[in-house]
Amino acid sequence: MYELLDKIDSPADIKAFSMEQLRTLCAELRQYIVECCAGNPGHLASSLGAVEIIVGVHYVYDTPQDKLVFDVGHQAYAHKILTGRREAFASMRTAGGISGFPSRDESPYDAFGVGHSSTSVSVALGLAEAARLQKRKEKVIALIGDGAMTGGLAFEGLNNAGESHADLLVILNDNNQSIESNTGAIHRHLLNLTTSRSYNTFKNRVWNFLGDNAFRRFLQRWVRGFKSWLVGKPGGDLFESLGFRYFGPIDGNDIAEVVQTLRKLSGIPGPRLLHCLTVKGKGYAPAEADPVTWHAPGRFDPATGERIHAPHVHDRYQDVFGEVLCELAEADPRVVGITPAMATGCGMNRLAASHPDRFFDVGIEEEHAVTFSAGLAAGGMKPFCNIYSAFSQRAYDQIIHDVALQRLPVVLCFDRAGLVGEDGATHNGAFDLAAYRSIPEAIVSAPRDETELKRLMYTAWKHDTGPFIIRYPRGMGEGAPWREAAGEPLEIGRGSVLLEGDEVAILGLGPIVNRAVEAAAAWPGRVGVYDLRFLKPLDEDLLTRVAGRCRHLITVEDGSLAGGLYGAVSEFLAAGRFKATLEGVGIPDRFIAHARQSEQHAACGMDTAGIQKRLQKVFGE
Repeated sequence: MYELLDKIDSPADIKAFSMEQLRTLCAELRQYIVECCAGNPGHLASSLGAVEIIVGVHYVYDTPQDKLVFDVGHQAYAHKILTGRREAFASMRTAGGISGFPSRDESPYDAFGVGHSSTSVSVALGLAEAARLQKRKEKVIALIGDGAMTGGLAFEGLNNAGESHADLLVILNDNNQSIESNTGAIHRHLLNLTTSRSYNTFKNRVWNFLGDNAFRRFLQRWVRGFKSWLVGKPGGDLFESLGFRYFGPIDGNDIAEVVQTLRKLSGIPGPRLLHCLTVKGKGYAPAEADPVTWHAPGRFDPATGERIHAPHVHDRYQDVFGEVLCELAEADPRVVGITPAMATGCGMNRLAASHPDRFFDVGIEEEHAVTFSAGLAAGGMKPFCNIYSAFSQRAYDQIIHDVALQRLPVVLCFDRAGLVGEDGATHNGAFDLAAYRSIPEAIVSAPRDETELKRLMYTAWKHDTGPFIIRYPRGMGEGAPWREAAGEPLEIGRGSVLLEGDEVAILGLGPIVNRAVEAAAAWPGRVGVYDLRFLKPLDEDLLTRVAGRCRHLITVEDGSLAGGLYGAVSEFLAAGRFKATLEGVGIPDRFIAHARQSEQHAACGMDTAGIQKRLQKVFGE
């Protein structure tokens, strides 16, 4: 079907390709990525834009001996296809299939496992220094996008790498500006000059002759400033101030220019940064026209670009959050929304449209998002900071030090809590319950449906001391009539009775409690189901009553059993010396691989059938 792609099993197979063949290969890679992602959704636009960079790296460098480190991994699909996973690519992100992100367990070509942002420079520096210390002659390349470059960790890595003099190439994949504005005769001449071997040999001799003194440093600053003025790229001056040699920008979608530049840079020692301008969604018209939507478009018709929408039986939690936040903003001018580059994904794009002056997208900077929210709260505002649960882990210190310790009323909404499906272990929000329940002054809550989410948001709005955490899952709700429901605050630390029972009590947090109600229906009067709503503070009155009456308790949660609700109830029972036995349903002590969300739940016994099996075992049936 494909003239070249079908013959490629490793990067070695492209080493002898002509430039025309490389162009054909790039086109075939794009076509194959589009065809596979049309029926098996993934992160499309980013990978389409990075094809030439990835092909160029594998063409010029000797991978896997030379190490290619990705940032996040959204752009890595061409890499996977070229490195022996062409046929497996069609099964990506499915149960038993390959991961949607680079994974060390999957291939020796994946130098590091990724999924979260801004890690590539730090990892690549570590690999480069490890190679130097062990006297291995290998090159290290970090590929980072302009979005990931906004993260603080990326600049920490750049700062350290610039001081280290490590043999490291950072490729900045910049798809946020036009190529034309940075091209021209002067720019191209300067690029050819700065990447030439003779120029760099001469330059190094001059610097070595001058030695490390004030005159040399003055001269280096003057040269950097002159280059920046000449071609109008102040970003280059920024990177050079961090100790990097800056090259570019180049057209990152021109394979000939990419290959020519990489060949020249491979012979230049020390920390270098190559600035590549690319088009997100390159080669597929719908993705080029709307790269935000086509970042992860779901299923679509590859011929027409028409997206195939799965029917929304119920409203999604992110949509409920977005609409309720707008309600609160209308009612209270202090309400503001903060998100680290997840406005559409978390539903805060609604606030951006209705109250743009009270909406803040801070970029991929979870730590800053939380501390910025703390500053807003200290200044008298009412911040709602929405972060995906797995990414909130990066802001753990800020939640403790800058919010809880200061007793500031910041509402932290953790979207995508629990198992998230096809994105897998890097994105599962498994640890928030266990992580945050130990923090003094924190309220930790989980709604069982859309109405409860609305009421918890109103409760948090009225709360005036310390962090108020609301965690809820990815996907559709339960179908609760939340729009008709009044925004009545709930009593903090008070659960509710869904079913009464005299023998076994199921204690739940979040939507999984609805699966418990379904499972308990076969044992009316014998199995009770109780929605605790709050992990912290626990409803100790409810727990005392239930533990004193029932012989066996089961906790259910879409979170880590170790330290979560199961841990909290275990501690409560031990402290009170209750005789009831206890077991837990939740995420076991291992990382859960990618699969459909329903498949993940079933594998962990967190669906209705899994809870029923637990009850059958308890009753000896």
